[in-house]
Amino acid sequence: MKVIKFEEKKSYNYKRKVFVRDLVLKISVGIHAFEKKKKQRVRFNIDILLNQNLIPDNNNLNSIVNYETIIKNIKNITGKKHYPLLETLAEEIFQKLFLEKKIKKIKLIIEKLDIIKNTSSVGIEIEKSKLNEHTKR
Repeated sequence: MKVIKFEEKKSYNYKRKVFVRDLVLKISVGIHAFEKKKKQRVRFNIDILLNQNLIPDNNNLNSIVNYETIIKNIKNITGKKHYPLLETLAEEIFQKLFLEKKIKKIKLIIEKLDIIKNTSSVGIEIEKSKLNEHTKR
């Protein structure tokens, strides 16, 4: 006799996102001589999409991605050294955050707030996703 296993039917699709809005830090960034001498205000906005199959456990902080940890990581990275380009800074942030296995996709916006007259900000927006294990080959 053959036993047939039925797949459990999903009744909903689960999507979870962690975000940080309008984190403003004074950091050393830029290619111009005056940018290398004085820190400037830079705003960070980040959206982090998590793996769908991970449901938080109320009793386990390790079951979530903590936004306080995200902010701490960004502060640590930006406090280390001067970054000539926002793109270089973004890549370091991606590299650090993607160490967390629960993170699937990150959208990062970094804006210089006081650098160009007659603008509220200038900057970059980059979205990066982890590839699935079977597509990396």
